Amino acid sequence: MKTIFMAMLAAILCACTTVTPQAPATSATAQKTVYVIRHLQKGAGDDPSLTAEGAANAQALAGMLKAKGIVAAFATPTRRAMETAAPLAAQLGFDVTPYDPRDPAALAAAIAAASGSVLVVGHSNTVPDLVAQFGGTKPGPLGDGDYGMLFAVGPGGSVEALQVR
Repeated sequence: MKTIFMAMLAAILCACTTVTPQAPATSATAQKTVYVIRHLQKGAGDDPSLTAEGAANAQALAGMLKAKGIVAAFATPTRRAMETAAPLAAQLGFDVTPYDPRDPAALAAAIAAASGSVLVVGHSNTVPDLVAQFGGTKPGPLGDGDYGMLFAVGPGGSVEALQVR
């Protein structure tokens, strides 16, 4: 009798519980552009800053993006990534938000919550996957010397590759 009661209770609970599937990360970017870039030229060491060339290119990046409706910038918590996004964030009046590259779901949720386009600064080993995560066609791998390639992942998954100069 107890077994029958438990089975009936389980059936009732299953019938009353609905599971709402979560939308894929790409739907979070359906109405905004996500700009994805590898950090710019870096110095040597464990957590290096940008070189003078990298800092100049970060300024150029800010100039390229300042009129693109960007409302937030996300970067891994490394100096080089944060410094890549800093000039744009300073021009637009917000702070760079650090993200954990091992938790792409949290990054996608933060981008979904943003009210406009965003900049994401990653690394050579994460940028191709980030472009794909936000709905674009995954670009080829980036080498250690590949700096300044900016991927604009637009609504519908369109991808435009731009060079920061």
